Amino acid sequence: QVQLAESGGGLVQAGGSLRLSCAASGRTFSTYGMGWFRQAPGKERLFVAAISWGGGSTYYADSVKGRFTISRDNSKKTVYLQMSSLEPEDTAVYYCAAALHGTSRSIPKNVDYWGQGTQVTVSS
Repeated sequence: QVQLAESGGGLVQAGGSLRLSCAASGRTFSTYGMGWFRQAPGKERLFVAAISWGGGSTYYADSVKGRFTISRDNSKKTVYLQMSSLEPEDTAVYYCAAALHGTSRSIPKNVDYWGQGTQVTVSS
């Protein structure tokens, strides 16, 4: 069982930056691939970024490529999403996700655990 707790969301102006964090419980964090998804009001939840359980591979949605960076610190059981050049279209609730032995390419389609989400609002 893994519990995920996101933090770092907030209100930022267009062009600004935010760093989201997701702290995980459990002793086997390093065996989980991790990802970030987002859901805008009235829309479906969409994949944003993923990092493999070994940390050697990352994968991004085209909409955030070059602006967002996912990373992990297994010693802190935490995954991060550094967001730069934010746009109003990035406004959404951001969810952390975990998949046992997940790869960066499998996580978009296969998630075992979800966090409760953190709101990111980008003003124009």
